[in-house]
Amino acid sequence: MHYLSTRGGVEPIPFTEAMMMGLGVDGGLLLPRAIPRINRSTFESWQELSYGQLAFEVMSRFIDDIPAADLKEMIHASYTSFTHQEVTPLVHLDDMHILELFHGPTFAFKDIALQFLGNLFDYILNRDDLTINILGATSGDTGSAAIAGVRGKERINIFILHPHNRISPIQEKQMTTVTDANVFNIAVRGTFDDAQAIVKDVFGDIDFKTEYRLGAVNSINWARVLAQVVYFIYSCLHLSSHEKDRATSFSVPTGNFGDIFAGFIAKKMLPEGSINTLLLATNANDILARFVNEGDYSRGRVIATSSPSMDIQAASNFERYLYYLYDRDPARVKDSMERFKQEGKLDLTSELDKIKRDFTAVSVSEGKIRETIATYYNQHNYILDPHTAVGVYAATKHRKQGIPMVCLATAHPAKFRESVQMAIDKQLDLPKALRSIINKPSRCEVMNADKKEIMTFITKNALK
Repeated sequence: MHYLSTRGGVEPIPFTEAMMMGLGVDGGLLLPRAIPRINRSTFESWQELSYGQLAFEVMSRFIDDIPAADLKEMIHASYTSFTHQEVTPLVHLDDMHILELFHGPTFAFKDIALQFLGNLFDYILNRDDLTINILGATSGDTGSAAIAGVRGKERINIFILHPHNRISPIQEKQMTTVTDANVFNIAVRGTFDDAQAIVKDVFGDIDFKTEYRLGAVNSINWARVLAQVVYFIYSCLHLSSHEKDRATSFSVPTGNFGDIFAGFIAKKMLPEGSINTLLLATNANDILARFVNEGDYSRGRVIATSSPSMDIQAASNFERYLYYLYDRDPARVKDSMERFKQEGKLDLTSELDKIKRDFTAVSVSEGKIRETIATYYNQHNYILDPHTAVGVYAATKHRKQGIPMVCLATAHPAKFRESVQMAIDKQLDLPKALRSIINKPSRCEVMNADKKEIMTFITKNALK
């Protein structure tokens, strides 16, 4: 399997090279040359596989430059730290199915990809006798999951940018209390979009990227998306027995388009009719909902909400979908993304029919988020975090009779304790692992949203 750039400037490269490259050297995002299709008999034969076994079956179709035994070992190691043996269990609440993705070491769905990615980096660096400096931006959960995946690894230094005072206190503590010598936290005075733009610009400086051997852990790295494809397929397999082989719909709370894009890839892989609707759920930062419903992909002002990981107005994975929307025309993608960078908007109304065949979308207000958390607590004694509540509310408004709906539960509610407690009017206990970091000392640099300042800091602290 070889990989190409959405902007056409990268010669076909194997998986491990694409993973190490992160962002394409032409500024584009990397994608497999083709998406492998799974026939019905193969799909049905996966029914009894464990999560790790299924992950191997899915990933090995995209990875052919790592020996199978090594890949299996990496996958197994990636999920041994999860507290539930199913890794991503489904909870059935009447006709709503909640896919719990928060049983990893940092209590967020990002662990599923980033535990694997950390092991993958370690494997390649040791194999090839290399070092790397990882650079990423986080709207809340990616940073702690990435740090958990690579902390203490001798061949890796990691630099994570987060928006200063714009993530939950627990999310911040999960990053800044990690004091391993290879971990560097940077709080940027600005929004996540500001931090993400700096990261992309730094990666776009090819001389700097090459000299300091920069690697990516954000969902601009294809390996992140690939690992997330697995749990969509896992859900379909488990619901096919629970719901008698009916197509499955998914409600996906998303701000960066990575998680729902993984669902898009899963739908292309699986036999026709395996996945019905991909429902894109956003909070008040509704650029993606407007894109799906109106063909309007335009930046607005970032609004602070109780679901801060989705407080985004420029989705880093959007370009990958644009590549398919434009029938794999890299020149058109490049032109559109350069125009968006300059003007902050794209008019895609001419593509609206295609878009609506792939997605449905809804934006959810703060009032509805609180109401949904309260309702599910009162009716089911089940506590949703604010991001999951966005997806659950969207699902209640868009599910169709007779079609099972899976809602992705992207974080443990304790990570957003203050917002959840307001909704359920009850104190929320923290898991021991989160309780233990509350009073730990933090280590973090606060900086302006300035590319040169960030690059200077990397220069001083990077592995040479």
